[in-house]
Formats: sequence, structure tokens, C-alpha cells
Amino acid sequence: MRRRWGSSLDHARLKARHRRERDGWPQPVSLRVHRALSWLYRAETLEDDPDGRFIFLWIAFNAVYATEMGGPERLSEQGVFRRFLQRLIAHDTAGRIDALIWSEFPGCIRVLLDNRFVFHDFWEAQHGRLSEDEWKTRFRKAKTAAGRALAARRTGVVLGIVLSRIYTLRNQLVHGGATWNGNLNRDQVRDCTRFMARFMPIVLDVLMDAPGEDWGTVGFPVVPDA
Repeated sequence: MRRRWGSSLDHARLKARHRRERDGWPQPVSLRVHRALSWLYRAETLEDDPDGRFIFLWIAFNAVYATEMGGPERLSEQGVFRRFLQRLIAHDTAGRIDALIWSEFPGCIRVLLDNRFVFHDFWEAQHGRLSEDEWKTRFRKAKTAAGRALAARRTGVVLGIVLSRIYTLRNQLVHGGATWNGNLNRDQVRDCTRFMARFMPIVLDVLMDAPGEDWGTVGFPVVPDA
């Protein structure tokens, strides 16, 4: 049986909505949702593979936020998804993301922010590009800034920080910097997977609420065979 993640939003419900409404949407929006739903489905079918679930959930996220990034205006990937988050939160009039951050995951988020293994500068220090004191100082400052954002309930800032940490884990796994089902990174894989499993259905639900928004050019459009 397919896992439902403890949420009323899952692939089946979201796919049914997509089929009902997609004919009235711009093609790029429908394509983003279609692709993301395919990866969300795959993530939901993996019962005992947290590494695989995490990777497929991140691909689903990538499918909705990524844009064509060539030329002189090329942005970093984190810059692209931060801009996407700003528009996403603006369209979340039902407060689904607020509820996720402040009701469901506040404790998990604090634990994640305390985890040095998803802090980019910790790894920079392992390569000798930062000293021990430098990365620890940056880590303390980052935690202080995150604490202020949490205290002020600044949803967009907190979400951006959380996803930046999750992006570090994404890089580690996607670039082969960890062992599948290894023993050394279970806490961060567990916490990041739990968050993404609840976040991604919300992302898709909000996106489908605003199909008229300019979500950017799809980087890899469908090209019919010649």
C-alpha cells in the first residue's frame, strides 16, 4: 500500500485536481505540476528508503521552481528557489505554509538548524577553506539570525534558511558524498525527508491556486520527436 505521509494532501488528490483544472492553465504551469507530481508519486511509493525518498522529493521541488538560467542573468540555484518561495508565500492565502512552519514543524526546524552537518560552511572547513573558528563563528551567527526570524515569525526568512540547510544535504547525496543507507547521516536525512514530504504537497497545492502567475520559463520544455 502506498504511504500517505499523514496528510490530506497526497499525490492522488493533487493529481485528480491537476486533471480537473489543467486545460485552463498555461502549458508551462501544467508541465511543472505534471512533472513534480510524477516525482512525488515515486517518493510516496518508497517505504524503507529515506535516502531515495529525499532525493525524489527534492527533484519534485526542482520541477516546480527551476527556470532556464542561461546568459548573463544566470542566478544561483538557491537564488532561484528563494525568489520562487517569495511568490509562493504571497499566493498562500490559506496560510498552509505558516501552519507547516509554526504548528507542525517548529521543533524539527530548530533541531535542523542546530545540525552542523547541513551547514555549508562546516564542509568548507573540512576542505581547509575555512578555519575551525571561522565556521563555528558563522554557525553561531547563522543560528542567532535564524532565532530572530523564528521569534518574529518571519515565515519567508525561516523557510529560506531551512531550505538552504536542506540544499546542503541535497548536494551531499546527489553528488555522491554519502553512502546509501549509511550510518553517519541518518538524523539529517530523517528530518529533511519528513519536512519535504509535507512541504511538497503544499507547494503544489499553492501553485495550482495561482496558475496565472509567471513561474518562469521551463528549463527543459517538451520537444516532440522529429
